[in-house]
Amino acid sequence: MPWLLLILLLPYLYLLMRIYNGLLSIKQFHPEKHGTTFLSVVVPCRDEEKNLPFLLSDISSQTLDNNLFELIIVDDNSGDSTFQAASGFSHTGIKKVIRNRGTGKKTAIRTGIEDSAGELIITIDADCRIERTFLETLSSFYSGNRPEMIICPVELESGRGFFHRFQELEFLSLQGVTAGSALCGDPVMCNGAGLAFTRESYFRHSGDLHYELASGDDIFLLHSIKKESPEKISWIESEGVKVTTQQAVSLASFIRQRARWISKTGHYRDTSAKVLAIVTFVTILIQLAILGAGIFYPSMLIVFGAFVALKSVPDFLILHNTATRYKKRNLLPWFLPSQLIYPFYVTAIVLSAFFTKRTTEF
Repeated sequence: MPWLLLILLLPYLYLLMRIYNGLLSIKQFHPEKHGTTFLSVVVPCRDEEKNLPFLLSDISSQTLDNNLFELIIVDDNSGDSTFQAASGFSHTGIKKVIRNRGTGKKTAIRTGIEDSAGELIITIDADCRIERTFLETLSSFYSGNRPEMIICPVELESGRGFFHRFQELEFLSLQGVTAGSALCGDPVMCNGAGLAFTRESYFRHSGDLHYELASGDDIFLLHSIKKESPEKISWIESEGVKVTTQQAVSLASFIRQRARWISKTGHYRDTSAKVLAIVTFVTILIQLAILGAGIFYPSMLIVFGAFVALKSVPDFLILHNTATRYKKRNLLPWFLPSQLIYPFYVTAIVLSAFFTKRTTEF
């Protein structure tokens, strides 16, 4: 009878294998022509005087003609010298440094887009780094495909020790789900650290962004566009558009960040995203319940081992595919210990989400 508990894994296995099947269809994009669409790069920032100069340096060295894009930096009520650092940056193209006409990242992005002139909007977080060909590759992809949203690959900077390796593995898994679901024609998530969308589409869907929530400027826009025209959302697979973002510096900040992310799940209107979140959480609860039962009934530990082994199959396939594409296969030996810790990590995040204040912080 206890072995029948393994049947409860079927929804999870189905959803994850479907995503993995999407990953198998990935093809590298190689720019074949120069795009001529005018782009607006919007960088919302708060208290980023130390990180912003690195991103601005990357933008200044872009291979795309300076006449084909503008840079709009939106300061969200910083308490440091972010505004001054941005204003003092020398850029040969069009540059605007403005202050947020409200509070919070979502309002900062909207402020920047309202002042923009580009047909295609590109949002980048201030603590990120981008490739020199980032804008040129996006411009070429947009010119050839004309999507309403382009989801870019994002990766965490490398770190040492189990905590940082765990972050990288978890983020790679999220990227795998992001790419795989998009390639299945059913995108469920994206990352605003590197995202492109048309100006017209943004204003058509901006009413669905839930400005009362701290995060979700990317996810809610994705879900709103998907509801209307899912075929207009594209994943771009190219080294030229890779975005690198920073890791959380402490366990507490890491949990808080993930709690903010998960706190918006209850506001999802996208059925696929809700089903994936529920199935994943229920699967983890079952795993923990079987482990707990094993304390009193040792025979259940064998069931627990079988449950973990089966669950790990699609998890590893997705991670292996993504780690290979991101040239991070050196992280794979950390997969097993991460798998054992992951249920407790998710539980901690969910509990933390209940106590997360609904602020507009970045």
